[in-house]
Amino acid sequence: MKKRFVLSTLTLSLMSALAGAADTAANAAANAGMISGIDTRYIDTSVRAQDDFFHYLNGTWLKTTEIPEDKSSWGTFAKLRDDVLPQLRSIIEAAEANQQRKAGSDAQKIGDLYASFMDEKQLDSLGVKPLAGELNHIRGLKDKKAFPRLIAHLSEIGVSTPYGIYVSQDARASTVHAVGISQSGLGLPDRDYYLKKDDAEMASVLAKYQSHIANILKLAGNTQPEANAQAIVALETALAQAQWTKVENRDPVKRYNKRSLQELAALSPAYDWQGALAAAGVAGKTDYVIVNQPSYISALNSVMESTDLASWKAYFEWQLLRRASPYLSQDFANAHFAFFSTTLTGVAVKPPRWKSAVSLVESSLGEVLGKLYVAQHFPPERKARMEVLVQNLLASYKTSIDALDWMSPETKQEAQAKLAKFAPKIGYPNKWRDYSALAILKQDLIGNAMRASTFSYQRMIEKLGKPVDREEWGMTPQTVNAYYNPSKNEIVFPAAILQPPFFDARADDAVNYGAIGAVIGHEISHGFDDKGSQSDGDGNLRDWWSKQDRINFKVKTDALVKQYDAYSPVKGYHVNGALTLGENIADNSGLAIAYKAYKLSLGGKPAPVIEGLTGDQRFYMGFAQVWRAKVRDKQQIVLIKTDPHSPGQFRANGTLVNQAGFYDAFGVQPGDQMYVAPEQRVNIW
Repeated sequence: MKKRFVLSTLTLSLMSALAGAADTAANAAANAGMISGIDTRYIDTSVRAQDDFFHYLNGTWLKTTEIPEDKSSWGTFAKLRDDVLPQLRSIIEAAEANQQRKAGSDAQKIGDLYASFMDEKQLDSLGVKPLAGELNHIRGLKDKKAFPRLIAHLSEIGVSTPYGIYVSQDARASTVHAVGISQSGLGLPDRDYYLKKDDAEMASVLAKYQSHIANILKLAGNTQPEANAQAIVALETALAQAQWTKVENRDPVKRYNKRSLQELAALSPAYDWQGALAAAGVAGKTDYVIVNQPSYISALNSVMESTDLASWKAYFEWQLLRRASPYLSQDFANAHFAFFSTTLTGVAVKPPRWKSAVSLVESSLGEVLGKLYVAQHFPPERKARMEVLVQNLLASYKTSIDALDWMSPETKQEAQAKLAKFAPKIGYPNKWRDYSALAILKQDLIGNAMRASTFSYQRMIEKLGKPVDREEWGMTPQTVNAYYNPSKNEIVFPAAILQPPFFDARADDAVNYGAIGAVIGHEISHGFDDKGSQSDGDGNLRDWWSKQDRINFKVKTDALVKQYDAYSPVKGYHVNGALTLGENIADNSGLAIAYKAYKLSLGGKPAPVIEGLTGDQRFYMGFAQVWRAKVRDKQQIVLIKTDPHSPGQFRANGTLVNQAGFYDAFGVQPGDQMYVAPEQRVNIW
């Protein structure tokens, strides 16, 4: 029988091995008031750390925790996000209660938007009336010539349409903005829900989706709801057949297809692209577009022609209603929840209405809310400590690049140049977004939602022809997440993620480097993953790798694809190693670099033993406890099809089995289930 790894035996062995030096370090740590930051109450001693580290560290939590009835998943991320909501609610309700607020002020907008969502009685009295103008317009269409203007309008108010027009940095000329055109228009999460006829779960969802469409159309007064629902599903299936897969869309080079306006017209000659660009507000401001999926745009031409006007009108009506249902009367909102939450993700109970109201304010007035959130909930010392962590991670990447045995000197020079241009953003933006142009009315929920979408759309379109604003943020400060943007070569860490268990100001550096340090390393490494490595330090899509370096890199990443392809979180469904490759590279590299940065932070001194745990043990435990989570099977299937991240248990174990330091810290040996032979481990950075 293999020896179990438990805290009591670990403590005894550490005490005897480290003797007086460890005692002195531990006492010093205790005197300094440091804690381990490890939630040891959730350790399951019936599981060996060397066999399944995720379940060893989190097993008791997994056994005793139920996913809340109003959630599709629950864990570290979900709980932290849920903890932020009451803080935002307090800010919003204070603004709502402010009797001195002026019309057009931030407080008026926050308070009235929230109030417009919370007034269920008024919404129930209105039914579908707030959409009467939009519905009448769609139902009154006489021919397909009206489609370009209609699609532009629907896109502006946040309704899904068969293609999207957007403005962003030109991936090959990052100092300017360009117009992009991308596939869109499906009501279900992924094309597989329409096309995988041999998958019983997806076939069931598609059938229920059609029934849901018919139900919503009937509520809205559509005279042929069942027939139209069938036509809508057929139309969306045709779109799905033409669309690129999510794996194909991961390739930034394949997705960059610069076309003149004449070449765009040639892709789908039956469609009035000149009118479409004019209606979208970009005509005369550009002489080219970036077509993300040219074959889809060509196929859309055929679908436009072959599908009758009545089916298209029903489709646009449905997409409008799908967008609006959560903001209409309870019959619409409940039906929307019953399909998109219960049927699709397994959630049985609607969340308290105030949470949905907070989410609407967050999505519509994000930086207004963020400014107030930062003032109340983000101490300046957190940002200062994070700045040190980021610099140590960047320094460790610099050293690691020089030591790579699979990268040529020429490519290393380019990699170092890119690393030197990384732009870290921590906590909150240096300048806040101006929402003065957005009108919010207390008793106009649908209008508020549409105006908020229009405000965001117009703000995006107005960037065309203007310099790129490198100070702009893509997330709000109250977002529990982080990101890397290749076009700006920036790493961004919002304030809300900089709290336990990701960042614990009371804990020593080990757990923080294992948790938020690995997050920092993760985002930096996106600049060098299979996608990000195709952009240079200025954010331009450019091949700066030698051919042999790219071959060497692909050997390593192919092994990572194979590793994750083998994982199955739900019977019959496997992780898509190609879809999740970028995130798996980032987890692998981020943790490896965070470990080096942690060692750097010690300054050559031994790490203290705290609560019977060595520094290295706390480091890896800090990483693994971040991924503590449970997911409903239905939601897990959605995520497998759509999410570029692997499930939490595989982000933990799948990353750790490739880390040499983990083997040393926990005595993993041949024969242990976590053991992978050194020559088979994937080591990138």
